[in-house]
Amino acid sequence: MTQAYRVEKDSLGEMQVPADALYGAQTQRAVLNFPISGQRPYPAFVWAQALIKRAAAEVNRDLGLLDERLAGAIVAAAQEVLDGKHASQFVVDPFQAGAGTSHNMNVNEVIANRANQILGYALDDPKKPVSPNDHVNMAQSTNDTIPAAIRLGALWRLDALLGAIDGLADALDAKAAEFDDVVKSGRTHLQDAVPVRLGQEFGGYAQAVRNDRERVATAADRLRRLGIGGTATGTGLNAHPEYHARMVARLSELLGQPLRSAGNLFEAMQGQADAADFSGSMRTLCVTLTRIANDFRLLSSGPSTGLDEIRLPAVQPGSSIMPGKVNPVLAEMLNMASFHVQGCDYTVALAAQAGQLELNVMMPIIAHNLFEMEHVLIGAITAFTE
Repeated sequence: MTQAYRVEKDSLGEMQVPADALYGAQTQRAVLNFPISGQRPYPAFVWAQALIKRAAAEVNRDLGLLDERLAGAIVAAAQEVLDGKHASQFVVDPFQAGAGTSHNMNVNEVIANRANQILGYALDDPKKPVSPNDHVNMAQSTNDTIPAAIRLGALWRLDALLGAIDGLADALDAKAAEFDDVVKSGRTHLQDAVPVRLGQEFGGYAQAVRNDRERVATAADRLRRLGIGGTATGTGLNAHPEYHARMVARLSELLGQPLRSAGNLFEAMQGQADAADFSGSMRTLCVTLTRIANDFRLLSSGPSTGLDEIRLPAVQPGSSIMPGKVNPVLAEMLNMASFHVQGCDYTVALAAQAGQLELNVMMPIIAHNLFEMEHVLIGAITAFTE
């Protein structure tokens, strides 16, 4: 079947875009330029950008810079994205142009075209009034919205991550109490040492997880520093003098979490140390999770010829050839998830140090890996706990 197209324009000229797509020419160029992984942006990245677009429309309207009618349509369109609608329209591969211009424009174009529909204009109407650049992106640049979106997207999933960590610590504490009267051999160097109680062993695991939870929460607090309003290089070019402060306040309200100014808007764009720090806190958590998972595998080994000190739930057959064999599959899964997250952290570290002068152009891969780390950890820790 022949797909129907409409013609959209950007600064390079005309592009054919699928007739019913909410995105426009710049997004279509990115789709054609970057057929890399077949992946799409994490919902957290889309959500965070949409939150910025909604807040910016409200702030620019209140400053008298954006027509109230256009602002209302942009706010309504952005809220639809925040509510999870139009997810199929965010199509740019995580491996894309530096800094995240393609992702920023994908969000700008979708919100602009949906706002035009809300105002009663067809997607192919040459008179549609809302511009993705002039209105949705007003007082913004890719260079300040993407760093802010990385922070906001990570904070959006923070409660779920901390909840998963708390759930594991609570479960380990419960087992520590349940096993408190079980005396066993302690081991150092994998050799028998002095007696310990199994409850003490599990209590140590619980405390280690709580220590890492503290590290994650502390690192996440530094993500609350926003440089939104620095626009292209930190100077605030094309933004109202009050825009930065008003954006921080409005984003705090919309996110439902306290945010604060980065103070120096140049640093907020030049560096990604806060993202690397948060990534590192998740890596350290994975060091602990790997150690605990390995201990579970050791303590349950055998059972006939191993330690056989704990029995893990049998959740699936462990062999295609040996009847009755059961493996510690959830501990093995937690190992694999932890290894993957530590690999993501290495990518974040490399990308964070790869910035030059006024900008880090590796932000798309920082964003993708941070959101993947949170997503995988939430799922893996929850499954292991249960």
